[in-house]
Amino acid sequence: MKRVVPKLLAIFLGLILGTAGPALAQMDRDIVQMLNSGYDLLEQGKYDQAQKLYEEMLRQHPGNPLALNNLAAIMSKKGHYDQAMAYLTQALPRAEGFKVRVERVCDVDSVCTAYRLSNEVMGTEELVDLIKINMNMVGIAGASGRRQ
Repeated sequence: MKRVVPKLLAIFLGLILGTAGPALAQMDRDIVQMLNSGYDLLEQGKYDQAQKLYEEMLRQHPGNPLALNNLAAIMSKKGHYDQAMAYLTQALPRAEGFKVRVERVCDVDSVCTAYRLSNEVMGTEELVDLIKINMNMVGIAGASGRRQ
């Protein structure tokens, strides 16, 4: 909810001023498109390319919780559970108040799931809950991986 109020305020002010509203709406579509492009690469097994795209996205949009979550899925696939957990730990507080509509889920070796969004920016699924599930799975995989 914390992130929704400032965003709604910005959109409202933009509509009043007549300039910022369309720019914010386009930015949201661009973010979704970038996230989904990375997801598509991940689903195709092009992990290095997906990782580069998400890292670039984070340079443009620091702290995006979905980009961080999907990077965690890539790190899990590569067996880097500590790095995956670090990304998820960064994503968790930033995910508070985000409601998403997940179109598809990529299960990465039953350890961490990546999410592809629908074209709608807002949805009904709490992102924080999805990230918590991933944190639990990565924690278990990391603990069992260290024992082997």
